[in-house]
Amino acid sequence: MKTPKIIAEIGANHKGNMDIAKELIQTAAIFCKVNVAKFQKRHNKELLSEAEYKAPHPNPHNSYGDTYGAHREFLELDLDQHKELKKWCEGLGVEYSTSVWDVTSAKEITSINPKLIKIPSACNLNKKLLDYLADNFEGEIHLSFGMTTQEEEEKIVSFFEQKQRAKDLVVYSCTSGYPVPFEDICLLEIKRLQNQFSHRVKSLGFSGHHLGIAVDSAAVALGAEWIERHFTLDRTWKGTDHAASLEPDGMRKLVRDSNAVYRALSYKKQEVLDIEKVQRNKLKSNQIKW
Repeated sequence: MKTPKIIAEIGANHKGNMDIAKELIQTAAIFCKVNVAKFQKRHNKELLSEAEYKAPHPNPHNSYGDTYGAHREFLELDLDQHKELKKWCEGLGVEYSTSVWDVTSAKEITSINPKLIKIPSACNLNKKLLDYLADNFEGEIHLSFGMTTQEEEEKIVSFFEQKQRAKDLVVYSCTSGYPVPFEDICLLEIKRLQNQFSHRVKSLGFSGHHLGIAVDSAAVALGAEWIERHFTLDRTWKGTDHAASLEPDGMRKLVRDSNAVYRALSYKKQEVLDIEKVQRNKLKSNQIKW
């Protein structure tokens, strides 16, 4: 098992503001010490039907526009802005990544050559999207299995095997909900995915939408090598993802605890460790020998 890598899923929590986006990256990199800062890229008129684009936001309190399309456009950053964010990440020593929701977005983000691109659960059956990334993107392809049947999981992994890209594929155990109650997280799915796919894909991860950070350390103990959590500066901000996100201190503690659990995952190298010998000599010296 490799040292866990932590992804701060900034998504659209920047509220369409580049200064906030850069502050999120800086905080994630320097204070929280994550490995990856990840955003989202959508081409909304490709992704949404005309009716969906013109419909009101289902929760007006969280909307940044008069319609759902206007809301999504307000939060969307263009390719030049993503290029700028990638440079900002590189300057701070953290990897830049993005979830892509459609083929146009995949083409744009592929053009700036990040080390990894994420396919969200909502898009993991989009054959055109998977085709494009398998054929044109040379980096790691990360993919979440939320809202996905086991039969669909097998088809997805088999597709990447046929494309000879499965060894660049990282699959994530995920329950899609905001937030997810603990009983629906189903952490043992990590072990199932290990048994089924660990010899076929590059790595396994866990993408969480729950509250708190206890579960993430358990995911590391179960074998997840990537941990992805939504990240914000303020959970009370307007928007749909903030409430299920971690604030900076929570993300910092998640990184700390995940690395501590990883370091603890070992067998004893000898029956009595060196650290125990002093205590053994002190506490067992007067006992009757067997």
